[in-house]
Amino acid sequence: MSTNSTIENINTPKNAQLTSILSHAVKAYVPGLIFCSGCTPHDSALAIVEGGIKEHTEQVIQNLTNVLESAGSSWQKVVKVNVYLTDMNDFGAMNEVYEKMLPSPKPARTCVQVVKLPGGADVEMECIAAI
Repeated sequence: MSTNSTIENINTPKNAQLTSILSHAVKAYVPGLIFCSGCTPHDSALAIVEGGIKEHTEQVIQNLTNVLESAGSSWQKVVKVNVYLTDMNDFGAMNEVYEKMLPSPKPARTCVQVVKLPGGADVEMECIAAI
């Protein structure tokens, strides 16, 4: 099966353009899934938005929303989310924003602490969604 006929790279102009190293998402036509790359709290100019973990989580979710919409999906179709935090003490504050911004039922989720994230970010999320 040809990769070109079954996979479409999705890149939204609303997010920072890093197409030389990743796609914002990959739409796989055979299983009907979209695999979104991790998003950090960077704006389209690659600057981390001001504020703390709550504001950063809001930006990450907005960045993933941009990607999902560009791929023809939405949070209502997300089946799995992976959350990466540089400090697990931020879990409660991140979770508060996550709970408010994502529709119910919530997707399956994993949250882990990592040593470091790109660009000095304190939170990163990636997701898998249905088309």
